[in-house]
Amino acid sequence: MSEASAFSQVTAPPEMTGETGPHSIRVLISDDHPLVREGLRRLLGLENDLEIVGEAGDGESTVALVEKLDPDVVLLDLRMPGMDGFGALQKIQQLSKRTKVIVLTASEDKNEFVRAMKMGCSGIVLKQTASELIVKSIRRVHAGEIWLDSHTTAAVMRQFATPVDGPPQSNLRSRDRSPLSQREREIVALVAQGYKNKEMAEKMFISEQTVKNHLHNIFDKLGVSDRLELALYAIHKGLHTEDQG
Repeated sequence: MSEASAFSQVTAPPEMTGETGPHSIRVLISDDHPLVREGLRRLLGLENDLEIVGEAGDGESTVALVEKLDPDVVLLDLRMPGMDGFGALQKIQQLSKRTKVIVLTASEDKNEFVRAMKMGCSGIVLKQTASELIVKSIRRVHAGEIWLDSHTTAAVMRQFATPVDGPPQSNLRSRDRSPLSQREREIVALVAQGYKNKEMAEKMFISEQTVKNHLHNIFDKLGVSDRLELALYAIHKGLHTEDQG
């Protein structure tokens, strides 16, 4: 039987949740373990800018609630009864290009990470991750970023670059003909480390528009289409540890 619940507002007491404003990030929690859902609900309820709009205990319920509630972000477990997280992720991608999905998993199976990223999830967070990073991942993903910690990024990159994935490997080789300037290499390194445009601008003492211009040129030079692909390229080339001065 499907297990799901939706909230018109956060049901936890005000002292836990704080006040949520009109621009709160609306989050749906999907996990088949009630204790995990409760823990996440309490954790996220402490943040003023996060609002829990619903919970689901299996893939089918998750998809139904996404269709009904149109959340900003879904925290999605991969291993659930019935329709698993992969099935739910596929359905969510078909339903809504606006809703972002963060895979929240206890698994450390690199193949699962790669599969989830290829299917369109916007981030992967291990359940043993520090609580503050779970909160940070939601904010980053909602802002349009890809969230992968350095360990996961390296694992995903290695899988993307294997001979089995012929096109990505050949793409990486072709990009070698488009060298980057030192400033562009610094930008790439910061993207791989998870920095947003505004944060990069502050760190490099340049305007946010200048960062955007650099990224446009980098994307054009390397033939990448998004920040995830750029981050994977950075790891592949060892640019993620560039000295930022």
